[in-house]
Amino acid sequence: MILRRTPSPRSLRRRSGADSWRGFAGYSFVELLVVSSILLILASAVAPLAQMTMQRQRETELRRVLREMRTAIDRYKDAVDLGVIGGTDIDPDNQGYPPSLGTLVEGVEPVDENAGGVLRFLRRIPIDPMTKSTDWGLRSYQDDPDATRWGGDNVYDVYTRSRGTALDGTRYRDW
Repeated sequence: MILRRTPSPRSLRRRSGADSWRGFAGYSFVELLVVSSILLILASAVAPLAQMTMQRQRETELRRVLREMRTAIDRYKDAVDLGVIGGTDIDPDNQGYPPSLGTLVEGVEPVDENAGGVLRFLRRIPIDPMTKSTDWGLRSYQDDPDATRWGGDNVYDVYTRSRGTALDGTRYRDW
């Protein structure tokens, strides 16, 4: 008679655990295909939303930059009208508007020498978020409102040179 050792409960647990995982070695091809299809559908739904969000951010930045530059032009005009700026810096034919965007950055000497320093209205010429350049469209006070070329006399208004259309259907250059 051969005596057999009965296996301990610990070894039975190990063996039954290993045997039970043998049937579940990985995912089936169908499961992988279903998961891939679901991920593809979700990704295709998110891509247009991401593009729209990026365009909306660029439009918001364009509005902010245009407002900043137009405010600087208005502050320059107010300084001329109040007599803070004068002398050789001002051309009487310019109607009190700056001769260029560079003038807003470089600044001008105030009439009152005790005011100190140079009056600057912009730190730098902002980058157009639509064209990725500092090349802005300019309008002078003497230009027609719908003119496409700058007369070169002064800077009355700025606009983007982008030919694109906004999400609301308007053209960027009309902002």
